[in-house]
Amino acid sequence: METLPYQEDFLLHIKTSNYSVETLYNYEQDLTVFKRFLAEDIRLPFSHINRHTIELYKAHLTSRDRKTAKGIRAEKRLSAASINRNLSSVRSYIKYLVDRDCDVPVAPEVITLIKMPKKHARVAEFDTLVQLIESPPQFEKMKEIGMRNRMMLEMLFSTGMRISELLSLNKNQINETGKIFIQGKGKKERFVYLTDRAKELLHEYLAMRRNDNNPALFIPYRGRNTGTLKARISPNYLQMKIKQYKERLGIVVPTSAHSFRHGFATYLAEQGANPAAIQILLGHESLHTTTRYVHASDAYAEKTHKQFHPLKE
Repeated sequence: METLPYQEDFLLHIKTSNYSVETLYNYEQDLTVFKRFLAEDIRLPFSHINRHTIELYKAHLTSRDRKTAKGIRAEKRLSAASINRNLSSVRSYIKYLVDRDCDVPVAPEVITLIKMPKKHARVAEFDTLVQLIESPPQFEKMKEIGMRNRMMLEMLFSTGMRISELLSLNKNQINETGKIFIQGKGKKERFVYLTDRAKELLHEYLAMRRNDNNPALFIPYRGRNTGTLKARISPNYLQMKIKQYKERLGIVVPTSAHSFRHGFATYLAEQGANPAAIQILLGHESLHTTTRYVHASDAYAEKTHKQFHPLKE
């Protein structure tokens, strides 16, 4: 399979530009998919692609016949967000070639993204989220696992942090006041804060951990033994557990690890929190990204309607 020109240099550029390991991996996988499409599906060298090639590639990404980066037939369609990420990776690569004064077969602007479906955001009711947060001890046979999983859910909702930020935490990142220093998406640094309730639970959780010297805040268990010093809880494990608890509680609203971050912002907004403050807590680069949470809940929309409609009386 023909290598894309300066592909390795481009990936090195991404790596040295302070992007996360996950972002680097996504770029590498997306370019491999594009390269495989050119070599196996349309048998066209990169130097000969044109606007029509890009349209064919868009159609390829939306089809069930596409192949993954490993050359395996995909089992399901890509979401609009995943298609756009793939297209953005190819566009960034071509922009890199332009910056290097390389001859490019198509301008980066030719690669336009597809339209994203507009979905009405749904957030679980506050009482439902609390029920889910408090549920692990009643469903887990091993006390340590129940306490650990409860702490993870409590911390997600208390701080609004991302699942990747949560699972990479070390114990020494939390001070006695519940202030947590984290390095978020794009290696941006910020502080998040535990509620008093979360601080009390954390104290109990760390007391349970007093006999191990693992620096990680959340660790997997092997029977009654803690994992190795490098072991971490995987995102897939936490997502799977949330799904299990949700089903056993009979919760019908879609709920995932990201739902706790979404709920954190939504309920802060409902209580009158300033969107700019929520932006800082979430680590968003743009206030526009944050303000969607202000309108994300039906309860907030109903309250706003009743309070501000000119014919309310």
